[in-house]
Amino acid sequence: MKGDFMRLKDLREDHDLLQKDIAKVLNVAKRTYSGYETETRWLSKESLIQLAKFYNTSTDYILELTNIKTAYPKNRKKEHKTQNKKVTN
Repeated sequence: MKGDFMRLKDLREDHDLLQKDIAKVLNVAKRTYSGYETETRWLSKESLIQLAKFYNTSTDYILELTNIKTAYPKNRKKEHKTQNKKVTN
């Protein structure tokens, strides 16, 4: 059964990259990155976000919380019509 971070390996291989390539992206040693893929090291929240941005996917996809590979849309300011209206009697 695939582990939580098996998708890290799948994403890396889908992009024809080596562990040392992704280690450079994260500014960590190759051994450290290898530990992320084999689940012998904890992946920090910051590194998880950085990888999601690098692969243009979501952290949920990497963590296998969804099978949707595409990234979520960027946050946009939501306009709330009622929020800025003045209440008049």
